[in-house]
Amino acid sequence: MPGLSPLDAVHRSLGAKMVPFGGWEMPLAYPSGTIEEHLACRRDAVVFDVSHLGTVRVEGVDAFDALQSTLTNDLRKVAAGRAQYTHLLDDADASVLDDIIVWWIDDDVFDVMPNASNTDRVRSAIGGTDTTHQRAVVAVQGPDAKRRLAAVFPEAAEVGRFRVQRLEWRGTPCVVAGTGDTGEPGVEIAVPSERATELWDAITGAGVVPAGLGARDTLRLEAGLPLHGHELGAGITPLQAGLGWVVAWDKGGFQGRDALAAERDRGVSRLLRGIVTEGRRPPRADCPVLAGDIEIGTVTSGNFSPVLGHGIAMAFLSPDTDDGHDVVIDVRGAALAGRVTTLPFVAKR
Repeated sequence: MPGLSPLDAVHRSLGAKMVPFGGWEMPLAYPSGTIEEHLACRRDAVVFDVSHLGTVRVEGVDAFDALQSTLTNDLRKVAAGRAQYTHLLDDADASVLDDIIVWWIDDDVFDVMPNASNTDRVRSAIGGTDTTHQRAVVAVQGPDAKRRLAAVFPEAAEVGRFRVQRLEWRGTPCVVAGTGDTGEPGVEIAVPSERATELWDAITGAGVVPAGLGARDTLRLEAGLPLHGHELGAGITPLQAGLGWVVAWDKGGFQGRDALAAERDRGVSRLLRGIVTEGRRPPRADCPVLAGDIEIGTVTSGNFSPVLGHGIAMAFLSPDTDDGHDVVIDVRGAALAGRVTTLPFVAKR
């Protein structure tokens, strides 16, 4: 049986189209549709249910060392009250087993946030307790997100980018982080499951539009943000994905370091790049990318950009492919003209 969010009944009452995702049933879109939800996030504010993301609580005097010796980034760059993006690598080939946000809540308390289907994998690597089913997580995102949130949860609206705070909402303890993957300002709120519906209703009552996984995906694609299973995963390293900044080479050992260092020294065989295409027809994942008659790569994610009004794609290409290079994407036998570009497609705020 798929997992159900604490907000499942709310989504169904709103007429959401529910789909399986990472072992959960989650809303793909509400009756307004993905494009309207996407544009609401770029222009005003939306709220997503992201309860399918995992939460692994790691705490105690050994918690810092357990994370520091396993994950790629360096927690010494931040401190309690901050969040950090990091990777868990396969020790054999430096593949990204998961990309993770760490919420450093208190001195010896961390909430590690894996992707939906990777919670057990991450917990087995770092230890800790799976607390996923004790809470819901709602993400309020958009240029007006904090202004609208201030009407119902003013303390949460004050949490800055990549900051983390314990707060109370109507007497209920929550953890709020200035994180999200839309390219817009906003926060993510972990609230006990039994209060999730009340908080959701308060947020939407303040004029924040519900949005589903469809809009969340097109927003992160416009922002050039990787998705595990597409731009990250088996056979894909941080260096290939252009995420070398998430690797702290000088902090000491971590899982997968030796394999990643070997790739660094020999050079990567492919790099993640952006492609803009002509017209509204979207490129799709797994489509070949050609320069003339030569296949130079493969699309990892592609879709129509509601903001730009044409197709966009991320793709792994030969590392010597320059910006502005003309390419063709083979979409089920039809040629779709494109041009290589630097990510992101829509600048992150």
